[in-house]
Amino acid sequence: MAPKMKFSEGEKVLCFHGPLIYEAKCLKSSVTKDKHVRYLIHYAGWNKNWDEWVPESRVLKYNEANVQRQKEVQRAHSAQPVKTKKTTAKGRKSETATGATPAREESRASTPAGKDVETPTAPAKATKTQSKDTPADSGSDQPKKKRGRLDLSIESEEQYLAKVEVKIKIPEELKVWLVDDWDVITRQQKLALLPAKLTVEQIVDNYLAFKKSSKSHNSAKESVLVDITEGIKEYFNATLGSQLLYKFERPQYSEILQEYPDTPMAQIYGSIHLLRLFAKMGPMLAYTALDEKSLQHVLTHIQDFLKYMVTNRSTLFNLQDYGNATPEYHRKVQ
Repeated sequence: MAPKMKFSEGEKVLCFHGPLIYEAKCLKSSVTKDKHVRYLIHYAGWNKNWDEWVPESRVLKYNEANVQRQKEVQRAHSAQPVKTKKTTAKGRKSETATGATPAREESRASTPAGKDVETPTAPAKATKTQSKDTPADSGSDQPKKKRGRLDLSIESEEQYLAKVEVKIKIPEELKVWLVDDWDVITRQQKLALLPAKLTVEQIVDNYLAFKKSSKSHNSAKESVLVDITEGIKEYFNATLGSQLLYKFERPQYSEILQEYPDTPMAQIYGSIHLLRLFAKMGPMLAYTALDEKSLQHVLTHIQDFLKYMVTNRSTLFNLQDYGNATPEYHRKVQ
């Protein structure tokens, strides 16, 4: 049985391209051999050369809630520092990425509860060589130029299907907290107490300080660690609202945005939401422009971070960090 299309041809939509969301139009739809739905998307106001086939997971309904999400992601992305260039030993210019390059995503990621959600690009941060004809990130809101000289306007089905799955192994000691978290939020209908006692930013900074104190630490390692840890914080800010929340938490998120309009979410949310990010990061990493060596390098650091969370789990995770929702809040959810 053919899957049902969520979007119709000619429909005005929103679409993820890299870490940002753009107004777009659905031109065509198709179903791949393995029953994945995809759409040919035209980005509003941009040349048709930008048109591309994307999976359904990257397309959003054009409505007030998703337009607000678009603004949140843009604000989080714009708040990040601009890339800096440096010269490598071979004299080539390289850049330290503060955001991910354009990515295409085939499969849907799931929340810890297994529900499908729209997935933006990967929260990866690494040093990559910049192509001569690829402009550095200027912080503008236009879709970023595709890398490489062969700038094909539409991705072929073979390219689309030739994506490699990337898996991040969540330690068993942390999996139990994801299960408990799902139960507390979705069944018991409690909420994480916010701002968290120990925020994502504090956890990441504590990890960086811990690594710096290691005997084997040196300036070269520190540079990479700073890139990785800053990337984790940046993409937590960019993906929290669209990726990491259960339905029951969304009214709380809206309240937080109103109460702390200029505060990055990494300074509000804590360890369990950070763990949710790592649980969903594998499918995201598969669609970055990182080469295999860089990807393995990023994965090694992520697994090390998870090992750090296991060691410190008694400090990071506590069921006392959840509280009961008010009757008024329950009415908002319904």
